[in-house]
Amino acid sequence: MKLSKRVAAIAPSMTLAVSAKASELRAQGEKVINFGVGEPDFDTPEHIKNACKEALDKGYTKYVAAGGLPALKDAVVRKFKRENGLDYKPSEIVISNGAKHSIYNAVFATIDEGDEVIIPAPYWLTYPETVACCGGVCRYVNTTKESGFKMSAEELEAAITPKTKMLIFNSPCNPTGAVYTKEEITAIADVCVKHDIIILADEIYEKLVYGGAKHFSCAEVSNEAKAHTIIINGVSKSYAMTGWRLGYLAAPENVAKACSSFQSHATSNVNTMTQYAAIAALDGDEKPVEDMVKEFERRHDIAIDILEGYKKELGLDYIRPDGAFYVMLVCDMFYGKSYKDTKIEGSLQLSDLLMTHEKIAITPGVCFGDDSCIRISYALSEGELREGLERIADFFRQVK
Repeated sequence: MKLSKRVAAIAPSMTLAVSAKASELRAQGEKVINFGVGEPDFDTPEHIKNACKEALDKGYTKYVAAGGLPALKDAVVRKFKRENGLDYKPSEIVISNGAKHSIYNAVFATIDEGDEVIIPAPYWLTYPETVACCGGVCRYVNTTKESGFKMSAEELEAAITPKTKMLIFNSPCNPTGAVYTKEEITAIADVCVKHDIIILADEIYEKLVYGGAKHFSCAEVSNEAKAHTIIINGVSKSYAMTGWRLGYLAAPENVAKACSSFQSHATSNVNTMTQYAAIAALDGDEKPVEDMVKEFERRHDIAIDILEGYKKELGLDYIRPDGAFYVMLVCDMFYGKSYKDTKIEGSLQLSDLLMTHEKIAITPGVCFGDDSCIRISYALSEGELREGLERIADFFRQVK
């Protein structure tokens, strides 16, 4: 059976493929350490799970409005006011099946065939696939290690053409962990307002910031910036609810209405019980979140301390992250050299060698738009973090 051109061109998610391979080897009895995982290794807080159970007990198992429960939209409105100082109406909020679904809805609703979308690289690997599936054209701004993988307002402006319709902006960033400052975001938002460009602001990692870094939303810059911004967020990362599949967007009313209409035909509503759980997450006790962030910061510091030692010993470089739970290891200084009898020619091959010989699952940087790096996650126990980093170091000690 022949596939459509748009589907045939879509690449599968490399991060999910890496995790699936790690799970397969573990099932075979191998001691695999999975640095490719993109989810917190914490359980969902009890009060959130209890809210779901209560919804089930009350029989809240029927269809609801496609764009979300009114009570959950109200909770999202309160969240934006309380945490970001932003005023939204419930009609500007759409509840979807995860932030990934929210991104697809937003791009589908605003991008026409041939519209250009600017994406800073390295980028989350789903962005280009979503844009391409919706008929858009990706234009990449390649950031540098020297800038901490941050795009400047000047670089953004230089990339704009008459066809530019949208900027996809992610801070804190997956895969780099970069967190843009208020000043950097203000300058970028001002460029977008000047050129009438939509800002798709993926803020799913907003609570996961460390070392005094602060999250700042593009929509906070000005009323004009807010009018140009579609915020993407959800409960997956901050509340350890990845499997619950609930994200949301905030956008100008006409965009939100279009997203809701499209979703009504594509998926209908997010499962009803999850929506009641999300209300408990957004309105409930934040201490579990605070405790999780403290633990991630502790692991972040452990990883950086260990990597500093390897940088001195091996020349294995890294880019210090300020948010999310990822570190980009810079490995291109080893390209052209050999591990045993195999010449290393890129991040994909490096990923395969680490899996085969050290039972380490990492995500190659090539799928994020930067072949010079590999991405590791520190969303795993301290013991696995230390052992896994030592296995990586052992591998590079054998590269000649």
